[in-house]
Amino acid sequence: MAKEIFSTEFRGRKLVVEVGEIAKQAGGSCIVRLDDTVVLSTACSSNQAKDTDFFPLTVTFEEKLYSVGKIPGGFLKREGKPSEHATLTARLIDRPIRPMFADGFRNEVQVINTVLSVDPNATCEMAAMLGSSIALCISDIPFSGPIAGVIVAYVDGKYMINPDVADLERATIELHVAGTKDAINMVESSSKEVTEEEMLEAIMFGHEAIKELCLFQEQIAAKVGKEKKEIELYTIPEELRNEVYAVAKERLINAVRIKEKLERYGAIDDINAEVLASYENKEYESDKAKAKTLKQVNDILHDVVKDEVRRLITEDKVRPDGRAIDEIRPLSSMVDLLPRVHGSAMFTRGETQVISTVTLGPLSDVQILDNLTPEEETKRFMHHYNFPPFSVGEVGRTGAPGRREIGHGALGERALSAIIPDEKEFPYVVRVVSEVVESNGSSSQASICASSMALMAAGVPTKGQIAGVAMGLITNGPIDSGAPYTILTDIQGMEDHLGDMDFKVAGTKDGICAMQMDIKILGINKEILQKALAQAKVGRMQILEHMNNTINNPRPELSKYAPKTDTFMIDVDKIRDVIGTGGKVINEIIEKCDNIKIDIEQDGQVILYHMDYEPIRKARKIIEDIVRVAKVGDIYDAKVVRIEAFGAFVELFPGTEALLHVSKIAHERVEHPNMVLKMGEIVKVKVIEIGDKGKISVSRKDLLPKPEKKEEKKEEK
Repeated sequence: MAKEIFSTEFRGRKLVVEVGEIAKQAGGSCIVRLDDTVVLSTACSSNQAKDTDFFPLTVTFEEKLYSVGKIPGGFLKREGKPSEHATLTARLIDRPIRPMFADGFRNEVQVINTVLSVDPNATCEMAAMLGSSIALCISDIPFSGPIAGVIVAYVDGKYMINPDVADLERATIELHVAGTKDAINMVESSSKEVTEEEMLEAIMFGHEAIKELCLFQEQIAAKVGKEKKEIELYTIPEELRNEVYAVAKERLINAVRIKEKLERYGAIDDINAEVLASYENKEYESDKAKAKTLKQVNDILHDVVKDEVRRLITEDKVRPDGRAIDEIRPLSSMVDLLPRVHGSAMFTRGETQVISTVTLGPLSDVQILDNLTPEEETKRFMHHYNFPPFSVGEVGRTGAPGRREIGHGALGERALSAIIPDEKEFPYVVRVVSEVVESNGSSSQASICASSMALMAAGVPTKGQIAGVAMGLITNGPIDSGAPYTILTDIQGMEDHLGDMDFKVAGTKDGICAMQMDIKILGINKEILQKALAQAKVGRMQILEHMNNTINNPRPELSKYAPKTDTFMIDVDKIRDVIGTGGKVINEIIEKCDNIKIDIEQDGQVILYHMDYEPIRKARKIIEDIVRVAKVGDIYDAKVVRIEAFGAFVELFPGTEALLHVSKIAHERVEHPNMVLKMGEIVKVKVIEIGDKGKISVSRKDLLPKPEKKEEKKEEK
């Protein structure tokens, strides 16, 4: 295929797509240029379906540090495992693409986005999402796209598409939204306590831009797109389905209605095991045929449960655990359950339970990010989320966090960032870890609730409580056909697994701070979004009320096990005096003050950390003495350190001496300073002059009462 170039202006930026020159052996490939950002996107698929019960789609976002002119840090000096940002971006692209493949699609599909050049003001994330969709659309892979995504920022009362870095820093909403030309199918945002109306408007504003990008892609696919290959979708014979229904359907329907999770799942598992065992003992023409039949039977049993759960909710308005559609599960919480950590809290919602802990550290503990930004970036607030297999009663892998754990941790971090005080107000690095110890849905939102309370318990001066709730959706047909649907508040695991939407909303009493939406259908409309946001607000307020009954204000003092701090400013020119040659001075201070931690910023801010206040007070005095500068009019209790015929030298403070001239010792004439002063004596003096070379002159007599005049004494007699 000859090289084809497609270009357009998109919201003030030049967008160019090149097809047919690079990566020609891939099923579909393109180069996307958004101003100076360049991304290569490719899509490939296997010719044979995989024997799995899920669609094997893999999306990657390959960060190449040469794209910003950086050499990777570390020993190897080459890119290694994906960074957290790369993982989150890959998830961001995966989520709107996945619903666009047909049910039963089991051929492996791999989409790789390689970032070749980065313009900081032209988003490489959304360029990669666009490239992924184009690569799939022009390939021979069956794909119901196109999809596209944009970043929406709300700055100074105006909405912007794909803003530059400066505007994004001032934004009160940073929204990643994706979808088709007809509907929204992915949302992820961080915001600063905005209203539901402002957030909904941002989503719809973004959708208008998405429509433009989808139209642009359709033009590309119409000209260079390949014919889609025939794929055999995974299907189940109707005869086998009816056979399994006859022996298991009614019993499974009854099991679905058991309210307690483990009992319900146990009953379902027992029925499934019994039915599968009956097919296990039948005769088959081959082991492959046996395995295929058993898999199909298992899928039929799963579909029975799925169909009944969805029917109960959409028709009877009954949820598996008996709750109303807008009812939150029972709540309980506590703080201070771990005595030695800096702050801790536990939050329980139904059968989901999370323990969150807070650790405070000096600013030197910031996380350094090796990413696609020209400058070195750091992070002083971190939220980490762990989901061990025992939380769902299973045996599984433990170790490094997976994509899901990284994603849930980042969602909590975006939400909680809205209430974290800035560095000037609270000069600490803050790490929060959420341990999911029991899970039945919405554990990411439970981690936000537990973390918010743990921060207060730790004495972090947060800007109020923040809570999260997960919303669900069950549809009874295509959305655009007007089919009925049901929105659920606080979804549990079964409703998430068998439903059509997982819509997480976190915020304070004053507004939304973070959102994330994933759907399994082609998209949802404004009406559903509006109702889900309104219903989520009601649920959030109920949860916040409960949390505030447990703890409603940050503790006035830090834990005795947390490092204490003191902050003050020194003159920038004095930083070198505090540090000393080769760090000699500052190391002596650290040694004298019980190994205190000292951070000195470039603007002259000094931050002292220690478990006790006494070393902090001692270190501050030493540093203030080093950087202190005498000023005319200052008064000191000075120590006499040398006496000469013309006057005495006194030490105002360590390292600074001044001359007390003999004429400035007393009002009456003094023949020699040693007639009045003694070595080591403390005398009160006032600074009266500072010479050009920094020489300081002081006076004692200016602070002494003036003697009475002789004439006045005679009159009194």
